[in-house]
Amino acid sequence: MEILKYSEIDLVETIKRSEQDVNNVLDTVSEILNNVKKNGDATLKSYTEKFDGVLIDDLKVTDDEIKEAYDSLDETLLIALKQAAANIEKFHKKQIPKDWEMEVNPGIKAGQIVRAINSAGCYIPGGRAAYPSSILMTVIPAKIAGVDKVVCVTPPQKDGKILDAILVAADIAGADEIYKVGGAQAIAALAYGTESVPKVEKIVGPGNIFVTAAKKLVYGQVDIEFPAGPSEVLILADESAEPEFLATDILAQAEHDPNASCFLVTDSQDLAEKTNEFVLKLTEIAPRREIIEESLSKSGKIIITDTFDEAVYVTNEYAPEHLIITTKDDDKTLGKIKNAGSIFLGAYSPVAAGDYGSGTNHVLPTGGGAKMYSGLSTESFIKKPTVQRITKEGLAELAKTSVPIAEYEGFFAHSNSFKRRLEK
Repeated sequence: MEILKYSEIDLVETIKRSEQDVNNVLDTVSEILNNVKKNGDATLKSYTEKFDGVLIDDLKVTDDEIKEAYDSLDETLLIALKQAAANIEKFHKKQIPKDWEMEVNPGIKAGQIVRAINSAGCYIPGGRAAYPSSILMTVIPAKIAGVDKVVCVTPPQKDGKILDAILVAADIAGADEIYKVGGAQAIAALAYGTESVPKVEKIVGPGNIFVTAAKKLVYGQVDIEFPAGPSEVLILADESAEPEFLATDILAQAEHDPNASCFLVTDSQDLAEKTNEFVLKLTEIAPRREIIEESLSKSGKIIITDTFDEAVYVTNEYAPEHLIITTKDDDKTLGKIKNAGSIFLGAYSPVAAGDYGSGTNHVLPTGGGAKMYSGLSTESFIKKPTVQRITKEGLAELAKTSVPIAEYEGFFAHSNSFKRRLEK
């Protein structure tokens, strides 16, 4: 990893991640979206053959296929998926907001009610690896929120099937329907609907540059969670941290993707050097060594600051998707953090815990999006309409505020809606 002194760098340039420039593929993706919108299932099957090399007759996964997946799945993995689902469910149930009402002034009551969206589509990647964990992270919050129909889409394997773990995870999570289609064409199907795939109101889940571009283009016709790019981690540490632990977290992030970003920010020169030594040593024996080496060569950096406050400043400017804090006083450090997607405190809290089973969600904002967005949650699938309940006396008092403003703005029918009621 590249080791840099904070006092000698251009921070804006240094903390840039590997970016997915979706603008480069917008024309291609736009054509895919339009074709699916016009021709439905026929286009989905055509693109599945073209991009995935698979001829598909029936896009929808059957109950028999799900049963076969259960029969074939390793028992240890099945137990792990069920336990992870239980933890995710337990955590996300706590996120459900409640209806409330208050008296703003005498005769004026206002409040908020909670309602789920009707339908959601969950995109599950199928490129470099299979991600049953992503199904749990997207479907479970939607079902807890009360979404009536949750649809999963994922690209098929070369044999035309979906991997057993994906089907089982979808069933455990409570998905209502699963379809064998991926890429931008899957996003189009969810956004517009086809003969087989139903149109949904919101699309969530990670994907490649074509999926990201498709979500960007259909946003407004459907909702999406937030823009997302390659995965990233920033570790904020002082001299008390264990360098070998930090190295394992760096490699865990780097093995995701050649475009993943891995940063260590510390005020300890010794920690920086020892961590880098472990990174080099562990990379030599890593099964996904080539991916790790490419990732770290592109976006692997260790930044050494003069003070710990500088390290905190760099962290907040970076606004990482995943933030690990391992310091002498983690809670005190946490109090200084403003921007992060998901935070892992202490030596025994690796990012991988949140990826799979601690209960928190791993669908998170990247590329500095944590300055503006939170990760996927139960509330991502919820609307909160406001409600007012006003008496005649309350309206009379409110007219003193509202009528002058309405008439100043030239909205005399607005003011008249007060006056006529009060004259009756």
